[in-house]
Amino acid sequence: MTGLIVMAVGAVVAAAGYVRFRGPWARYQALKAQDANVARYESWRGGLRDSGTTGASVAMDILRTQARQAGAIMIAGVAAIVVGLLLWR
Repeated sequence: MTGLIVMAVGAVVAAAGYVRFRGPWARYQALKAQDANVARYESWRGGLRDSGTTGASVAMDILRTQARQAGAIMIAGVAAIVVGLLLWR
């Protein structure tokens, strides 16, 4: 019985982590694609882009951190499911 409860809690935690992961990851990928597009345009134009910190790079760092945290939550949920399986037997 305890194993089933731990598995259920793990499933809820993993699902919550996935929901938290989707938003920042999608926005990160969009910013990354936009940054690559700008870099291609600037290189075509003659390399006018400097290597300084931009608002987009700061946002990408924040989104990457949020995605990592949500991934850790998902991993904790999966680990709880595995522990629940071990307790259930």
